[in-house]
Amino acid sequence: MNIEIVHTPFNIEIYGFSGTALNKDYAEAAFRLSGKMWQIIKENGIKNKGQNIWVYEPEESVFAGVELEEPHKHSSVLQYKNILLKKYAYFKHIGAYNLLKQTGQNMIEEIKNRGYQTTLPYIEIYGHWNSNETKLETELLMSLL
Repeated sequence: MNIEIVHTPFNIEIYGFSGTALNKDYAEAAFRLSGKMWQIIKENGIKNKGQNIWVYEPEESVFAGVELEEPHKHSSVLQYKNILLKKYAYFKHIGAYNLLKQTGQNMIEEIKNRGYQTTLPYIEIYGHWNSNETKLETELLMSLL
């Protein structure tokens, strides 16, 4: 597994919605929140960069967001979140989304084997859609202590 340990801070400003993953069903919560976010974006014609960004946080909290082209113009319609990772592990998953959970678990094991410890938040940045599942790209960023 080709994981990169990055010591340069990663900062991203996203807009969307937060919620709780009931019964630790993170995927259901993130899909629900993303659906709500995309509906608002389409209804209001909000210009964005088009990539789903899911943030997993303590206490089963999930944030589904997107980067906006004109961020401050729409801050009253969507919730704002600024994420700063000072040190993190990075891996680009190429393949079907249903393999992400296993990829994340493999990533955690590899990080532990390298002597690092993960912490939240954990971020998934979904690349643009491709009908060929083998070409789907998702960037995984795990915050490190």
